[in-house]
Amino acid sequence: MTARKTALVCGAGGFIGSHLVRRLKHEGYWVLGVDLKYPEFSDTAADEFVKGDLRDQTMCKGVLDRPYDEVYQLAADMGGAGYIFTGDHDADVMHNSATINLNIAERARLCGVKKVFYSSSACMYPAYNQEDPDNPKCSEDSAYPAAPDSEYGWEKLFSERLYLAYRRNHGLCVRIARFHNIFGPEGTWHGGREKAPAALCRKVAEAADGGRIEIWGDGKQTRSFLYIDECLEAVRRLMQSDFTGPVNVGSQEMISINEFARMVIRISGKTLAIKNIDGPIGVRGRTSDNALIHTALGWTPSMPLEEGMRRTYSWIAEQVSLAAPMRSAALGGASLPILSAV
Repeated sequence: MTARKTALVCGAGGFIGSHLVRRLKHEGYWVLGVDLKYPEFSDTAADEFVKGDLRDQTMCKGVLDRPYDEVYQLAADMGGAGYIFTGDHDADVMHNSATINLNIAERARLCGVKKVFYSSSACMYPAYNQEDPDNPKCSEDSAYPAAPDSEYGWEKLFSERLYLAYRRNHGLCVRIARFHNIFGPEGTWHGGREKAPAALCRKVAEAADGGRIEIWGDGKQTRSFLYIDECLEAVRRLMQSDFTGPVNVGSQEMISINEFARMVIRISGKTLAIKNIDGPIGVRGRTSDNALIHTALGWTPSMPLEEGMRRTYSWIAEQVSLAAPMRSAALGGASLPILSAV
């Protein structure tokens, strides 16, 4: 352990965190993972894994007990549109995530951690710059005057400022990335907290050929999506650089949600109709502006969206197939309705 770089991954049981642990292990790091839960779809690759609550100061003191070379703070209370934009979970989202970040920042300072990565989100950008689905503005310098479209976004913005204040006042070396819709295999794909790519894959995989899927909103809202491997490459470049950020980590391949759904349907080989229904959608348009990260880190994503979605659909379709007999048995042979989470 002393001969290798050491890393602590907070949120190591989650989608991005579990993939990050594998990436760090591949690079030769000794890794401690911590989360409320173990990874759902595969064994953790961490050298050690602590199951615990980072809202608890005693818990944080137990895992942040040494000057790690790198700490990756990805732990947060989060979910898809059905979780974030209804308003039903606002207090939990703000309290839980802010408490974690307050604990991590202070313990990292006290332990002399060499470098801390914080995963912010594109949700912190002002809603007023994202009303036109064809021309959203999400450059890093457009963050103020602040007006995120959700309490989730407000908490992300607060925590960015928290880590930057620790940098100014305490010399904590921080790196901040604003993630734009990261997706891929082994992400949450059902239950209400899944993001749009996983939700669409699940809906299409569950639908009978010739049927239809439901999409929240008119489907003209636009987004961009970044495959997990591309995200990790950008994060590692940021951590190896002298650049603090905040910086966007995302794709500029913008697509409407209806077109996105048609892409997934095409990948599946099925013939399905789309029905647009009322539901929470967030801003009208959002895509990553990659000018800064290209200049600062020389990074540009290379994988086309459709290739990433082929890999993701294949994995989710397999999960749906494996889950179908158990779900049908639980319902006495009846089929479950297709839920909307986009």
